[in-house]
Amino acid sequence: MSPADLPAADRAAEPVVPLLRVRGLQKSFGTNRVLESVDLTVGRGRVLALIGPSGSGKTTILRCLNGLELPDGGTIEVAAASPVDRPGAGRTPGRGATSVPVTLDFAAKTTPKQLAALRDRSAMVFQHYNLFPHKTVLQNVIEGPVVVQRRPVAEATAEAFALLERVGLTDKRDSYPFELSGGQQQRVGIVRALALRPQLLLFDEPTSALDPELVGDVLRLIKELADEGWSMVIVTHELEFAREVAHEIAFVDGGTIVEHGDPKQLLRNPQQQRTRQFLHRLLHPF
Repeated sequence: MSPADLPAADRAAEPVVPLLRVRGLQKSFGTNRVLESVDLTVGRGRVLALIGPSGSGKTTILRCLNGLELPDGGTIEVAAASPVDRPGAGRTPGRGATSVPVTLDFAAKTTPKQLAALRDRSAMVFQHYNLFPHKTVLQNVIEGPVVVQRRPVAEATAEAFALLERVGLTDKRDSYPFELSGGQQQRVGIVRALALRPQLLLFDEPTSALDPELVGDVLRLIKELADEGWSMVIVTHELEFAREVAHEIAFVDGGTIVEHGDPKQLLRNPQQQRTRQFLHRLLHPF
């Protein structure tokens, strides 16, 4: 049995091979400094959960990791691709997942080629799904592989069918987003991300826009992906889910990583006063 075949909790003791390294990440919007100096590392096949209050910078970190936002400073390094980066059938890397590592230093000038290489390494699942409303489920899933990665339509379609079958949405392939429930739309969003064959999956509050009864299906799917060995960064307020799935939790506040460590230890016995205040308010809102 390979490490990727073990549940996430059992893989926690496996040696950590870094996939992503972030050092000194900074970002401002006008005079508003959103990220002060963020350092984080994500190991291959491991899950990092980001928790913290609204406006703390969690989503901005994710958007910087895949180039949706351009940082003002700091470095992002992504290791060369490995077959284990994409668990499952074929373990075939996407267009950008080559044997060449990617390093961007945002204090220096970054080129469009460097940014494209960074974007090719990850795929994001958004809080509000962000599906194309005028395209069917199938068209949404194959858009990135065909238009961006220039993969053959037949190949992308066959893989889309397999992924939709996995999440129980094969019969919805010709439906439009408005015809789906929120949970179905989010599962399509996850399939769309997987279809890009990324090295790293990024989840931005993937259940916060869902009705409570729909949350479980999405969380179970994400846990399955974690158990398979996908590398992930997840922004979430679901503390029990983070405790079960993540190898490490980082508490973000004021644009910095205030505290990070083992999920069970951090959630049970946080070392920083600010972390204790946040967890107390989240667990005891009244």
